[in-house]
Amino acid sequence: MTDTSIDDYLRTLSPEHQEIVAVLRDLMAESAPEAREVISSGSLAWRGNRIVAIISRSKTHLTFAFSRGAEFIDGHGLLEGVGKTTRHVKIRRREAVRPEALREYVEQALTLDRS
Repeated sequence: MTDTSIDDYLRTLSPEHQEIVAVLRDLMAESAPEAREVISSGSLAWRGNRIVAIISRSKTHLTFAFSRGAEFIDGHGLLEGVGKTTRHVKIRRREAVRPEALREYVEQALTLDRS
């Protein structure tokens, strides 16, 4: 069950972004059941020992970011970013979600979170 702050956050999303977030929430529930869904810095995030993934939004896309993504092996070539720690995937349409790639990223994020 979601808490009120998550419900409030979801209501602020455009219909297109709501569809993408629904897919990402399902993917995280399946791939990272031990991660808690939280609101962090005004965005939907998943927390293990630390924040492992977070969704940020812009007018044109959602960003699905991984706190330690710079340490990932990116066999799918989807990760963007140049910072020391975080990497992200930009998602513009629900059809553009690549579940197999995102599951691998989530698995890596959880492994790093446990270390």
